[in-house]
Amino acid sequence: MLRSLAILATFVAAAGVALVQPQPASGQQREVATLAGGCFWCMEADFDKVPGVLSTISGYTGGTVANPTYHQVSAGRTGHAESVEVTYDPSKVSYQQLLTYYWRHVDPTVKNRQFCDVGSQYRTAIFYHNEEQRKLAEASKRAVQAKLAPRKVYTEIAKAGPFYKAEEYHQDYYEKNPLRYKFYRFNCGRDQRLEALWGKIEKSS
Repeated sequence: MLRSLAILATFVAAAGVALVQPQPASGQQREVATLAGGCFWCMEADFDKVPGVLSTISGYTGGTVANPTYHQVSAGRTGHAESVEVTYDPSKVSYQQLLTYYWRHVDPTVKNRQFCDVGSQYRTAIFYHNEEQRKLAEASKRAVQAKLAPRKVYTEIAKAGPFYKAEEYHQDYYEKNPLRYKFYRFNCGRDQRLEALWGKIEKSS
């Protein structure tokens, strides 16, 4: 556990946002965070690495069309964003820590795109589930805006609505199709851009 927290602290330091220590879970061991950061394959792969994350689901949210398909969303006419629903144990990782990790894995300085993917369906967004999440999300955005100024932070903060699970072939895509996933991620320039924006993160041995 200590080693896991040390790894997470490295991510936090790289993002330049103060780490808030997790609070007692008060008997509740499962909470949900809903986040959009471009390709949901990549978001799933990133958040599955976080100690305390119990599961991730790729899906669509933030739009107006019920039960959308991937083809509808990718056409950019549903209002939905590719997103991940992150279920986590708040006694092991806090919502604040997830937000800090989130910022380090997206480029919030661009509007309606992420890396090689263009369109509002690839926008960055934090969908809050309660008032506490809203306050933390807005505070974290202000901190990131201050760090990245004078560049503007375009990340949307909105109340969570219906979340529609993506087609099964999208779930854990990085595990089912590792070569295709790595080829896509590299060619899209995701990690290269993140390093240029936030700095290099030293990987643990």
